[in-house]
Amino acid sequence: QVQLVESGGGLVQDGGSLRLSCAASGRTFGYPMGWFRQAPGKEREFVAAISWSGRSTRYADFVKGRFTISRDNAKNTVYLQMNSLKPEDTAVYFCARERTNYGLGSDLRDYDYWGQGTQVTVSS
Repeated sequence: QVQLVESGGGLVQDGGSLRLSCAASGRTFGYPMGWFRQAPGKEREFVAAISWSGRSTRYADFVKGRFTISRDNAKNTVYLQMNSLKPEDTAVYFCARERTNYGLGSDLRDYDYWGQGTQVTVSS
């Protein structure tokens, strides 16, 4: 069983920063991890993914240069540093475990375990 618990969300002004954390337990050793987000009335979309080693990362075009994904395997935690936040970044952010221990998927179907999400609200 895998459990993922996100934290770090909140209310921030346009241009501000937040760091999200995803604490993992269970079978996550060797697996890539990802972050997704879902805004009201919209489908869940890929944000970023990171390999087990942390040496490989992948980002959605709309966050490149603003968001950074990282992980600390000793702490079983994945992070998403979000800078230069915009109102359109407002969403519930979810972390997820990749279904396989290779690749950096961007499709929802590439992930099999999900956290409950943390709300990020960016005010204009």
